[in-house]
Amino acid sequence: MKKALIWLTVAAACLGPAVAQTAPRSREAIRLSFAPIVKQAAPAVVNVFSRRVVRTSASPFADDPFFRRFFGNRSPFGLPQERVQNSLGSGVIIDPDGLIVTNHHVIQEAQEITVVLSDRREFEAKVLRSDERTDLAVLKIDQKGERLPTLELGDSDALQVGDLVLAIGNPFGVGQTVTSGIVSGLARTAIGISDFRSFIQTDAAINPGNSGGALVDVDGKLVGINTAIYSRSGGSIGIGFAIPTSMVRAVVEGAKTGKLIARAWLGATGQPVTAEIAQAAGLDRPRGALVKEVVAESPAAQAGIRPGDVIVAIGGHEVDDPEDLRFRVATLPVGAPARLAFWRGGKQQDVSATLVTPPETPPRDTQTLEGKHPLAGVTVSNINPALAEELSLDANQHGVVVNDVRDGSYAQRIGLQKGDVLVSLNSKSLPNVAALRQAVTAGGSSWTLSVKRGGQVTSITVRG
Repeated sequence: MKKALIWLTVAAACLGPAVAQTAPRSREAIRLSFAPIVKQAAPAVVNVFSRRVVRTSASPFADDPFFRRFFGNRSPFGLPQERVQNSLGSGVIIDPDGLIVTNHHVIQEAQEITVVLSDRREFEAKVLRSDERTDLAVLKIDQKGERLPTLELGDSDALQVGDLVLAIGNPFGVGQTVTSGIVSGLARTAIGISDFRSFIQTDAAINPGNSGGALVDVDGKLVGINTAIYSRSGGSIGIGFAIPTSMVRAVVEGAKTGKLIARAWLGATGQPVTAEIAQAAGLDRPRGALVKEVVAESPAAQAGIRPGDVIVAIGGHEVDDPEDLRFRVATLPVGAPARLAFWRGGKQQDVSATLVTPPETPPRDTQTLEGKHPLAGVTVSNINPALAEELSLDANQHGVVVNDVRDGSYAQRIGLQKGDVLVSLNSKSLPNVAALRQAVTAGGSSWTLSVKRGGQVTSITVRG
């Protein structure tokens, strides 16, 4: 059966330092328990119920472009129907004022959100911040003067592989459940869950419904928000992932202040360091991120970083690969100096880089193209460093990028996808959105579009 990465719509887990190395030798030793930790942490883990109303067609043909050409909005297939979609997840109260952290995918597009505490008290919640790129959301409930249990944010960077952790959540909606395990891995970046990938891996049982739940260490502190599992069947097989509190803390601070998330930017992109690259560079082992590009006048450029350097640490944290570097940069404060260690010429050098937010120049000029041409239904923008960072494009990429493709549109039918860079149309280069609109207006009996995707440029030809 095909393996799959499953979102958890309930809670997840992680564990802290290992204990006994020998068999218990007394009654007291046998009775050692996680109960005190659970008693301290579990009341702050809540159930999150989200509800939204969706309109569905009475027939699968109702929204088909072919039939709509003849019938328009007067569908002969019956009126659209409304259906209520409910989902269940978990959350963690991290502030006595009623701030709750959960996953973005738990409350995505929700019209009503209800939070239920472990003692069965219920509160309506509103969304203060929901960030798809980190898959984190911050909710606020009005506790009406009632006292709320909270869970203190711990230091996820202090975790070590082998530490015991507890996962607390509501798997399958059976009620609050606690599972235990160990930290199986740290800085897992090869997991396509969110834009910033550096997850805690645990073997504590996490199942659907655990999303947004707490990963707690043996000190009873929150070290992660359970997010996803790797599974063959949809159930736990001992491979779960949690977002570290180093990222949670940054999102919560932004929600508290009401400011937009200002993510730090280094201005350099890299590639993984292979064994061959490590040997050629004189590194003791494959580690760090080999710098491919450096944006002019960026913090990396001002710190003296050049293509060919290997960044091995930033902000006091070792860097395993380019995704780990992106994660570490995103957790650092904007405007503050960060220590940067890189490898060049067979030795390590240390410099200071003052991180900034990625610039929004040139302006994005986001537009949706309409009309009778192959690009109808595509939303495009000018590429600038901020957008390149959001879409994980090359640091020095310029031109026009696809932001969105409308379902059923001509652009979707020719295979365009979000993140595609439009290089040329009918042999005319596309340095910006204005040039694209001009090329589309010129028209023609046939269209040849060059598209860059994943570093490869392909051509699409459409006959009129």
